[in-house]
Amino acid sequence: MSERVERAIEAALEARTGRDCLFMPSGRFAIHLAFRVLLAPGDRILMSPLEDDTVFFGALAAGLCPVMAPVAPEDGNIRVDAVSDATWSTLAAVLTGNTYGLPDRIPELVGLCARRGIRLIEDAAHAIETDVAGRAVGSFGVASVFSLSKHFPGRGGVLALDRSLDRRQVIRERDRLMLHRPLQGRTLAAGRTLARSALEAMRLWPTLERARQALRPVRPAPWRVPLRAHALELAAASRDLGRFDSWMGTAYPDYRMPQRSSHLRRTLAHLRDMSHDRDHRVAAVERLRTLDAVAPAVRTGASLPLLRVPLLVEDRDEVALELRRRRINVYFVYAPPLDDYAGRAFCEPSNEPEAARWWADHILPVDPHDAERLLGLVGRNEVRLTPAPSPPV
Repeated sequence: MSERVERAIEAALEARTGRDCLFMPSGRFAIHLAFRVLLAPGDRILMSPLEDDTVFFGALAAGLCPVMAPVAPEDGNIRVDAVSDATWSTLAAVLTGNTYGLPDRIPELVGLCARRGIRLIEDAAHAIETDVAGRAVGSFGVASVFSLSKHFPGRGGVLALDRSLDRRQVIRERDRLMLHRPLQGRTLAAGRTLARSALEAMRLWPTLERARQALRPVRPAPWRVPLRAHALELAAASRDLGRFDSWMGTAYPDYRMPQRSSHLRRTLAHLRDMSHDRDHRVAAVERLRTLDAVAPAVRTGASLPLLRVPLLVEDRDEVALELRRRRINVYFVYAPPLDDYAGRAFCEPSNEPEAARWWADHILPVDPHDAERLLGLVGRNEVRLTPAPSPPV
C-alpha cells in the first residue's frame, strides 16, 4: 500500500517538473542524499546564509564546505552579481534557496553554472508551487528537493533528478541511510491516530488543541537550534549521518524513517489538490502585499503562491511574540545568518554579510492562511508592523 502511494506522489511531482522523482522520508534527508550522490567530501558549495539549519547540517554531514553568499535585501536570495570570480572558480556546486517561495535568479544561475562546470542543486522546499520563466522551480538543476510538510499538511520529501543521474544508485544510497521505524513507535503512533480520529469525529479536537495551547506559556526562544560547536566538530570529522541526528532530527526525529500509510495518503490528497491551495495563497499574497512592511520583491510583479509572505519590521522578536500570544505561529525565521551562527570553523563567511544580517534581524514570515487574521489585528491597531529601517547599501 505505502509503495503505491509513494509512487503516486512521485508521479505527481514528475508531471510538474518533467523530472524523474524519488520519494524520500523527508526533505532534509533528500537534500543530504543529493549532496552525497552529487558531490565529494571537501567540495565547496555556495548557499545563502539564510538557509535552514538542517540543510546546513546536511551539507556538513556530507563532508562539504558551505560558502556563504551575499544576499539581495529585496528577497533574501543569493545576489549573483556580488559573488567574486575568485569564489566562482573554487565552487563545485550552487544551492538555490527560493526563500519563502520567491525564486532565485535561476535562469542566470543555470547559464553561469553551465559555463563554469558547476552543479546547480535546487532547494525547492519553499517553492513547490512557484514557476519561473514558464517552468516549475525544481526543473532546472541537476537535482532538486521538495519538502511535503510545508505548503500543506503532509510528510516526506521528493528528490527530482535529471537524466545524468542513475536512479538505481540513488535508491541504493537512500536505502542504506534509512532507518527502520521501531515497532513500539508504530504502535504508539497508531494509538494516537485512533484517539485523534475519535476526537475529530466528536468535533472535540479543536477545543482540546485550543485548551492545550492556552495552558502553554509563550516565551521568547532562539530561532536556530543550539550549535554545540564541540560536538558538531566531532560529528563533522566522522561524516557519519547518525552522528548528526540530534541536529538533523530537530522537530522530525523520524526524518530518515519510512512514512506511515495514513500520512502518505493525506499527503497525496493535498498534493493532488495543489491548484486550490495555490489559488488561496495567491489571493492572500495579493492582500498582504499592500502592507508597508512587505519585502520589496513581493510588492512588484504578479503575486506568487508563497509559502510565507516576508515582512521586514522593526522589533521583529516582540512582534513575533505578540502574534504567537494571539495563536498566529511564526516559523521559518533563519536568524542569525549561518556564517554568524556557525563561524569560520564550519563555513566560509560571506564577503558582504550586512544585507543578510539586516534581513535576519527584521524578517517576519507570515503564513498566507493567516492573512485575514493579521490584517484584522493591524486594522484594529492591536499589532503594529513598523517597517524596518532601510537596508545597508
